[in-house]
Amino acid sequence: MDANIASREKQIFFHVGLAKTATTWLQHKVFPNFRGIYYVKNTRYHRYAEIIDRSDHLKYLVSREFDRQLEREVSRFAARYPHARTMIVLRRHDSWIASQYRRRVKNGFGLPFEAFLDLERDKGYWKQSDLYFFPKLRILEKYFSEKPLVLFYEDLKSDAVAFVDKMARFCSADYDRNQISLSPFHTSYADKQLRVLRSVSRYLFSPVQQFSGPRVWRWVQKRSRSLLVYSILYPAVLLPDAWLPKDDLIPKEQLEKIRQRYADDWQQCREYAERQNAVSVPDPAPSRR
Repeated sequence: MDANIASREKQIFFHVGLAKTATTWLQHKVFPNFRGIYYVKNTRYHRYAEIIDRSDHLKYLVSREFDRQLEREVSRFAARYPHARTMIVLRRHDSWIASQYRRRVKNGFGLPFEAFLDLERDKGYWKQSDLYFFPKLRILEKYFSEKPLVLFYEDLKSDAVAFVDKMARFCSADYDRNQISLSPFHTSYADKQLRVLRSVSRYLFSPVQQFSGPRVWRWVQKRSRSLLVYSILYPAVLLPDAWLPKDDLIPKEQLEKIRQRYADDWQQCREYAERQNAVSVPDPAPSRR
């Protein structure tokens, strides 16, 4: 049988992120424990087509973390598997962009939050349009034949078991709750550490990470940068408060402005999920072990 014809007979589920919505935790601590579905690990994402087309499993789960590149990657995936059923996790805009900024600072971004997201002139590293979530749901509708399952990071934080249950039911998968670790996959760093690192990074690194040359050399550059970053982060926690930079890591008034600016978009996403998830996710099965 032709591989492409065979692939159309398989069930494919595609989790598309977003970043900073517990994606890494899902990829390492949740999805590998789903039973009755073949999970294509994130590290093998570049081989998803080969794995799906050349193996004989009936169901596949593919997971990847997308942000601004979502449409480009989704269009590629959908060109081959338009029948795939998609899942996306959203996080309220102010909380999401704050987490994105903290990650960027942790990687050596030395500029203030206003240079990361500029609400006035839109000249920041992150553009205002990139924060709208509802258009991302339309992108998934555009490329795939079925509407996405939309979940929320805030619901995960309030009830992780119910959150995972919903994903498992969507994929018609089973799992043992005792096998799921609820601890975060990555360690969070205190504002104190990040403020010190940001202050130092402006003198050490370019705001935009640029690694060039052969693959091995790029690895060396990334590794060297990481070692330098962590050599600053860990001792920073021991510094007296009087030595710390005086400015806040993220001004609270900026986050409130972001919450208000994108409130309508957030409400649209919530209403979309309420309508669509009732159709996409069947009623809960009897409780698992």
